[in-house]
Amino acid sequence: MSKPDYYETLGVARSASEAEIKKAYRKLAMQHHPDRNEGNKASEEKFKAATEAYEVLSDSQKRKAYDQFGHAGVDPSAGFGRGAGGFSGQAGGFGDMFNDIFSDIFGAAAGGRGGQGHSRGADYKYSLELTLEEAAKGKSVHIKVPSWVKCSTCEGSGAKKGTHPKTCASCHGHGQIRMQQGFFSVQQTCPTCRGEGQVISDPCTSCRGQGRTQEEKKLQVKIPPGVDDGDRIRLSGEGEMPARGGVAGDLYVQVQIKPHAIFERDGSHLYCEVPITFITAALGGEVEIPTLEGKLKLKIPAETQTGKVFKLKGKGIQPVRGGAAGDLNCRIFVETPVDLNRKQKTLLKEFETEINNNGAHNPRINRWMGRVKEFMDNLK
Repeated sequence: MSKPDYYETLGVARSASEAEIKKAYRKLAMQHHPDRNEGNKASEEKFKAATEAYEVLSDSQKRKAYDQFGHAGVDPSAGFGRGAGGFSGQAGGFGDMFNDIFSDIFGAAAGGRGGQGHSRGADYKYSLELTLEEAAKGKSVHIKVPSWVKCSTCEGSGAKKGTHPKTCASCHGHGQIRMQQGFFSVQQTCPTCRGEGQVISDPCTSCRGQGRTQEEKKLQVKIPPGVDDGDRIRLSGEGEMPARGGVAGDLYVQVQIKPHAIFERDGSHLYCEVPITFITAALGGEVEIPTLEGKLKLKIPAETQTGKVFKLKGKGIQPVRGGAAGDLNCRIFVETPVDLNRKQKTLLKEFETEINNNGAHNPRINRWMGRVKEFMDNLK
């Protein structure tokens, strides 16, 4: 059975440029890679075919031989030119192509730290407790964070002063070694240098070759007004410093709001429960209300019932991302008197007798009793 045309396999014209060939293969590889199509034999075969086509057409000499002689021009057994060389993983072969394409697709570095720059340290998280008032108004706080910092003795190299790290002889500074596994040429972290690309024969005595030391850092954190529970403040570069140089991670300060004795918060709005006597509820009056800016007088209309909510516009919290301040919502709770003496009980009984003579004073009770009577009648 004859092999399909490599250009047709990649879906490009015979005049396609190197960039067009790479783009076409990258698209097919992302679509049919075995890791993304586990157990799908059809996708696996398409991936293999596309990879074989790309290995030939991405190499100028192999492509020239293929254009002139077809598949025979890149078949080692046919004796034409230098041949395709199979998937040997040697320089200029499938291994380099694998690094070039799949590092783009999966984000893997082709050469470890030795040839691809330094690694990045881990991010840190710090939980910061604030009162509601502090979160609403904002403040500047100082925190202490245990952290790895660059060793001042070796300046992060990990090598003893006056010496330098040496290029790893096993991976030649790449940080990875290439291994042939059947159809694929794959890379693994170098066991000698552990992916660093360098080895230290004479380590720094201060950091023992790590290139970093641990210490407690004191940092100033500016808390903007209006932060809420769970909000995070990012301090760039204040996270972990990786061993033997690299880019430090970030520190995320996560805000936790302490429970408040009076207020509950929901976004930019505040809620509180205001107890009043049943006399104030019946006759009306004024009660003193606390806000984050001071005290206010709240007028209670006569005949106010439990559950009535009074909204104080703009007396909540200014959102951290801008916009109008929230509201303060005051929910009224009518408190029943307790610990009454004999005289007070007598007066209340007289009062009850007086208002019961006229059903207009308790409309809710009357409606309730009417519904109960109707319900019980329907049960008969």
